[in-house]
Amino acid sequence: MDQNVERLQVRVWRGNANGGGYRSYEVPAQQSQTVLDVVTWIQQNAEPTLTYRFACRVGMCGSCAMMVNGEPRWTCRTHVKKVLDGRQLEIAPLRNLPVIKDLATDMAAFFDKWTRAEGVFHPTATRADAIAPIVPDDPMRVLANEAIECINCAVCYAACDTVAANPEYLGPAALNRAWTLQNDERDSAYAGRLSAVSSGDGCFNCHSHQSCMTYCPNELNPTASIAGLKRLSAASFFKGGRGR
Repeated sequence: MDQNVERLQVRVWRGNANGGGYRSYEVPAQQSQTVLDVVTWIQQNAEPTLTYRFACRVGMCGSCAMMVNGEPRWTCRTHVKKVLDGRQLEIAPLRNLPVIKDLATDMAAFFDKWTRAEGVFHPTATRADAIAPIVPDDPMRVLANEAIECINCAVCYAACDTVAANPEYLGPAALNRAWTLQNDERDSAYAGRLSAVSSGDGCFNCHSHQSCMTYCPNELNPTASIAGLKRLSAASFFKGGRGR
């Protein structure tokens, strides 16, 4: 490595589900360098067995999410100079998820919670029926649109202290998805979904710390979605469990 090139001191978590630890690397600093660029340089030049995920590299897919200096971020969209602590950079797998190897985590539990929260569309019509019109300014449609741009990157899940304290908690992403469907008039699972999200590990566990909103790369507000589910659940209780 050229001794005249400025170098970053990078600590990367290496290991698997059975344990591991941080290893240190020196990486040449570059202009407009992203954290994903750093990880890629290490894999290509210093540690060919380093395991991590990425796909689009342009801030669209969310698959490159990792912990960067203790905070969950999309590494392809995080510029090194904005997160450096001096010349130090620490990169780890997403919090609150089991590690497969190095920086790659097992997302199965994250998606299982979507199923538990009934985060799946249940149509009221069949393929033979006419497509139902969507009125853009309908109040329910507006609420759904405010939360619908989630791409399942799990940054909010990694940021959530409630998930850290209670691994069974459904988490902000699953509950946010449930909120969008509760505001979709074409969906037929309103009552069942409301029961699912108000269960012991559901929306009432949220302490409204708003870490999910703070770190969401798409600037969504899962805390507001969860608050909406709390309101619907409370209203349903006082109405005797009736639907919309």
